[in-house]
Amino acid sequence: MTAAMERDELPGNVVSLQDQGPSEVSERLLASAARLSRNAMTEIDWSLPMEPEKYGCSPEWSSLYGTDYWNEMTQEQRISLTRHEFASIMCIGIWFEMILQEMVIRDQYLGDYHDPEFQFALVEVADECRHSIMFAKASEKMVGRSYRPSRRIGRLGKIFKRTAKNEVAYAGILVAEEVLDVFQRGCMRDDRVLPFIRTVNEIHVLEESRHMKFAREEVRESVEGISWARRQFSALYVAMGAYFIVSSLIQPQAYADAGLDVDRARREAAGNEHFHSMIRSSCAHLMEFLDDVGLLTKPAMRYYRKVHML
Repeated sequence: MTAAMERDELPGNVVSLQDQGPSEVSERLLASAARLSRNAMTEIDWSLPMEPEKYGCSPEWSSLYGTDYWNEMTQEQRISLTRHEFASIMCIGIWFEMILQEMVIRDQYLGDYHDPEFQFALVEVADECRHSIMFAKASEKMVGRSYRPSRRIGRLGKIFKRTAKNEVAYAGILVAEEVLDVFQRGCMRDDRVLPFIRTVNEIHVLEESRHMKFAREEVRESVEGISWARRQFSALYVAMGAYFIVSSLIQPQAYADAGLDVDRARREAAGNEHFHSMIRSSCAHLMEFLDDVGLLTKPAMRYYRKVHML
């Protein structure tokens, strides 16, 4: 089942709201946040022991699922791998959520404080702070460590957060949130996954549905009437950001911590058509939106194809 199909099944879903512009949509999103926001710090009992037979994510979402290496692993090795992979994904999520928060605050600096658009932007920042703490505690509990992007990607992230504005900032936010959303929707209803991780996924998916709706409206408003040259530049910049985010999700150290041969794991993951197909099918809704707003140009498509989003 694709991510786009699953969105329609979520309780409290806001994705299907008719497009009414940022202020009108933000007002609805504020009301949704007031009714449906959740807090992992009180909802999850972080002291409970983990069930040893439970995965960190659905095995089908492992980067090595279906490969020769996967077939050689014991059940314990597969469980360990999914836990370290998903811990890496959550930690990279923290990294980008920190970039996101800075871009949103900068965009709303000296905004119209009475406007629902400004107020929901602050709700989003507050949500992201809670999500980052939730991911940090989840990765600590599951594998006992954090993962970070490489120094090079970390430097590029600093450049992106300082230079991305308007449609680049919000389309970049949308791409990163949609990619993480893809993984979490695939795992949040799977009884084979650790219960507290399923709850983490449910909380994040529900609240990110509001953030993605907000980002889409901001992108639509920003691209209206822009020049051909700016559209081309923005599309390429967003795609490059997506490339670096997606290629960083599973850090090589996660394979090492799971007791695998890192070189072999990376080589087999790079050629794993099953995993690539899962990513492509789940990003179809995102690609349709980018195409609709004119941000899926031929140069941009090359970067999306490199990380199997298209």
